Amino acid sequence: MQEIDVLETAEALSVQIKMLDDGLEPPAYAHPDDAGADLRSRIDFELGPGERALIPTGVAIALPTGYAAFVHPRSGLAAKHGITVVNAPGTVDAGYRGEIAVTLLNTDASQTLAFARGDRIAQLVIQKVEYARFIAVDVLPESVRGAGGFGSTGGFAPA
Repeated sequence: MQEIDVLETAEALSVQIKMLDDGLEPPAYAHPDDAGADLRSRIDFELGPGERALIPTGVAIALPTGYAAFVHPRSGLAAKHGITVVNAPGTVDAGYRGEIAVTLLNTDASQTLAFARGDRIAQLVIQKVEYARFIAVDVLPESVRGAGGFGSTGGFAPA
């Protein structure tokens, strides 16, 4: 796969990265307009039906304050094999400096899936975040939706 350096544009955010394993490729975007950079497994592993595992990526980053990175499942792994990220999206806060790890889950009822070191296992999406000042009030302002949730607009009704 040809690596595309989308970070050469004037609007690109500079993010410091420390590769904890020199034998792995750093996160990279597969296509010019991709939102997520591929993260790779630092280890060989298997996921049996219903199993989950915390998989190290060999990557640590330093995000600027006001940004977070979100670990998303890879759509191909999800659609073809039922592999997803348990806490999707996983959140990497700006102050975190440790190794990014991905909690993968095999949702397939019968197939074990094997991964090799260096396989692409998830995507890292970096986004600007807003900070909220939470203000306690006795009554919230009215809205059209009100307290309706969990299928209140139709199609799904919780038991």
